[in-house]
Order: sequence, then structure tokens, then C-alpha cells
Amino acid sequence: MGTIITSMAITTTITRIADFMLFDTYIIVDWSASNVPKQGKDSIWICCRGSDGERLENPNTRYKARLLLGEMLAKAVDGGKRVVVGFDFPFGYPAGFAARLRLSGERPWRATWDEISRLVQDAESNLNNRFCVGAELNRRISGRQFPFWGCPVNFKNEYLRARHHDGHRLDPLKERRLIDEWMVGAQPCWKLAYTGSVGSQVLTGIPVVSALRDDPRWAKQARIWPFETGLGLADEVRVVFAEVWPSWWKWKETQEQDEIPDRAQVRHVARLFAARDSDGALASWFAPPIATERRRDVLTEEAWTLGVMEPRPRKPPKRPRSAA
Repeated sequence: MGTIITSMAITTTITRIADFMLFDTYIIVDWSASNVPKQGKDSIWICCRGSDGERLENPNTRYKARLLLGEMLAKAVDGGKRVVVGFDFPFGYPAGFAARLRLSGERPWRATWDEISRLVQDAESNLNNRFCVGAELNRRISGRQFPFWGCPVNFKNEYLRARHHDGHRLDPLKERRLIDEWMVGAQPCWKLAYTGSVGSQVLTGIPVVSALRDDPRWAKQARIWPFETGLGLADEVRVVFAEVWPSWWKWKETQEQDEIPDRAQVRHVARLFAARDSDGALASWFAPPIATERRRDVLTEEAWTLGVMEPRPRKPPKRPRSAA
């Protein structure tokens, strides 16, 4: 069972106090690509925050997480609520990825999502074939161990290696999206193993987001931001799915004593979204200041991280010590 915190215990009451509020419900998801059922640290955490309180859940499999998210969305939609759902993994790959896979269509992002959903096998037990999928995508893209990398030492495949290939220096397919360049410290979507293996979260997460977005109970009112909305948000949209990166914000300042970091992050971001909505700032987050020449890449393939409105300054390189 999840944790239910009544609205009396919430710092900021979520009510439609003004017409400018976009949402009634805020759902933030910390994803996991684990091969086995898992709870606690480095597992799936979900925070759902609405007018009836705050709910924290820690499903031990992606299958259960998908069912739980479906229940949350159904409750919100049936109650006439407007909801935003943020997942902590990239919704896209660097521009040119779909073309390298020879995927056709006017919407490269959707062709990519459909292909990943077709290839990834993810059992109710959490057992999945993400490393085999990474190897197959490498075979199709380059015929070698590029661009995906990272796998267990006992995984044997000629198209996927354990360590970084350093292949982006000579290949036009970039290692990072524009948003990844803005968010200094974000891991590349090609990384399938080890600390910060966001690539595995993408492969196991996109099929779930795709299925939730296309659920017939709310499909006509649901959109993927910014792929289906552009840099904005139409009034008729009731369910919005977006990419988030909890580490962008100073979540540790609100972490409770001995609280699991993943739990603290989803709780903090859900509260932050609600607070920014109540003060009118959230609307601007759906229209980040992206240069005109890069917007097509963002809107058709790369996606964007909700809430990132300017690049994070890079730390200057350390000056070498002078010889004595």
C-alpha cells in the first residue's frame, strides 16, 4: 500500500484559486529499468498530488506501475480534473536517430516510439530484453557497437559493448540532445548500464508512456509535450505527459530524515509543480526559449525537459598549478 497524506498535512493547498491554474493533479514518476521486482532505493516511485491530498506509491514492477498510473489518471479524468504526468527519462533521442533506423513518417518521434514499443519485451516480473534491443538498434544504425553502450559483463553480443565507444567524434549522430547540453550533468540516452543508465529507462519507459497516452479512456484529450502540443498548451488538453529531471531542482533541501532520495525527489517535484502553477509560473515552462533554428529538432525528435528555461552554467576548468 502507498502512503496517503491528507490535504491538512500539505504545505500548499492545491485548489483552483485562480483561472490561470493549468492543472488540478500533478503526478511525478521516478522510473526504473530493473530486471527483477524491486522496492526502496533505485526503484519506481510515484507521487500523485491533488486537491484530496498527496499519495506516494512504490510499485515493485513496471507492470504494476502502469496499472497504478492508469488508475490515477482514470480517477482524475472521471472527476473532471486536468492532470500533468512527469517521467524522469528522455522522451526523445538526438536528431537524426529515426532516419538512421530508416523509420518513415512525418513524426520521427512517434515512429521511434512505435518501434521501441514493438521491440521491447517487458514481462510482468520485470524481466526485459533491453540489452538485446540496444544491440539490435546498433546493428541497424551503424553495423557496429554504436551508439548504444553499457551491458552486464556476461552479456555477449557483437553489437553492444560494456564500455563507452567514443564513436560520436567521427559520427554525425550526436551523443546528447540540445536539452542535455543545457542540463549539465544529464546522462546520455545511449547509456544502458551502470550509474545513471538513463538509456535503459528510456527503452523500458517509452512503451509505458505510449500505452498510457493512447488509452481510449482519455486518448482524445491526452497529449505528449512538446511533440503534440508545440511550445505551449491548448485549453482542450486534459492529460499532459512530459519529461522531467528531478535533479534540476534543489530537492535535497526538502528531503526528510532518512528518506529515500527517489521518494524525496518525486514528492519535491510534485509540490514544486503545484506551487508554480498556483503562482502562475508553470504556464511559461511549456514555452521554453529555444532558438528558432533548433525548434524543429526539439518538436519532432528530441523533446524537452519541463521546467528547464535556461542553460545551466558550466564550471570553468581548473587552472593547472604552476611549477614551483
